[in-house]
Amino acid sequence: MIKASFSITPNHQTVAFKLTGHADAGDYGHDIVCAAVSVLSISTVNGLTKVVHSTPKIDKNDTEGGYLQVTQIATGHDAQILMNTFLNAMEDIQEQYPDFVSIKIHEVHAGGEQV
Repeated sequence: MIKASFSITPNHQTVAFKLTGHADAGDYGHDIVCAAVSVLSISTVNGLTKVVHSTPKIDKNDTEGGYLQVTQIATGHDAQILMNTFLNAMEDIQEQYPDFVSIKIHEVHAGGEQV
């Protein structure tokens, strides 16, 4: 199961997220749930860095995969549009595939990064 955790301030700003695990919804290379989450997360990180020109802190496991943590996410308008879009898409995937994706949202104080 892919476990997603989002740290959101009382002002509804996403300041961090973490993805762990594997969906195991299909054979390797044919797992549409894993593919969807991977594309969304990579596109979001690329959008933050290449479109918004912010520098979030990124920690990932390149060897085994199944782990991505992004912290120090900018709280500006454009970064938060990307984060809201990412969270909405993840919630859609969780709704369609509840056996393979679980999302938790943690409220943190401004600048907090609990994931």
